[in-house]
Amino acid sequence: VRGPDTRSVSGYSRLPVQKEEGSEIMQDIECALDLMRRLPPSQIEDNLAGVIDIVPDLTEELLSSVDQPLKIVHDGDSKRDYLICDYNRDGDSFRSPWSNKFDPPLHDGQTPSGELRELEIKLNEAFDIYRDLYYEGGVSSVYCWNLDGPSFAACILIKKTQDHSKQGQPMKGTWDSVHVLEVEIPKKGTAHYKLTSTVMLTIDTNEPGVTGSVSLAGSLNRQEEKSASTSEPNAHVVNIGTMVEGMEIKLRQTLETIYFGKTKDIANELRQQVQSSVLKQRKDLTKQLNSQLKS
Repeated sequence: VRGPDTRSVSGYSRLPVQKEEGSEIMQDIECALDLMRRLPPSQIEDNLAGVIDIVPDLTEELLSSVDQPLKIVHDGDSKRDYLICDYNRDGDSFRSPWSNKFDPPLHDGQTPSGELRELEIKLNEAFDIYRDLYYEGGVSSVYCWNLDGPSFAACILIKKTQDHSKQGQPMKGTWDSVHVLEVEIPKKGTAHYKLTSTVMLTIDTNEPGVTGSVSLAGSLNRQEEKSASTSEPNAHVVNIGTMVEGMEIKLRQTLETIYFGKTKDIANELRQQVQSSVLKQRKDLTKQLNSQLKS
């Protein structure tokens, strides 16, 4: 399944599928992606540019397969910011979800059909409210494009940047969400949704003399699919919104457990906050209390 440019939007792969799986080009792609997974996620843009310099023939495949931090641009016609990525790109131009125009101007750029454009407008309005409620700021954008028959695909983007260093605090961070949906219509009144979600999180602290400089960055990817009724008005908006909301809650809980919980466990293993003698006294006291309770 292909997007409006060169990207694949299958619910289980964002790689273009025009190459045979066992071919040499696919092996090169797998090697490049494996290398990207092992490089520091906080430098993903520089890493991707370096890999593309090594294998320029894989430029389109890598750009459509590797999630990068979202960038914010301004739509002068609607006076609103929007997010750009590979899913609203056509050549060197990017389409605004608010005005449906390309920047730089592109007269033959691909845009959604009239009915799908109406759904795109409703989804942008809905996720703009969602972003405000959950993120209290940031920027969101939704893009839709037609697939074969009544099926379509959508991409929901959310970005929030917080910089407390300007307020005299040592922390700044960025959250990027990329949700790619493939919506199949097997029969009237029913839709099957395939969702692939990626969250990229970056947190930096710099407090000389206290904690020093700490950088935490990484990404998390999850997939999900379900079927739902579309008989009610605005059913796609409700179904997509509910699915994305549930996925983001799961991703945030997982990030909290992996990034912060594991980091804390490792730090405690490396160096305790109290002396080992004090910890031994606590353990001995716990043993004594347990033995007295059992007796």
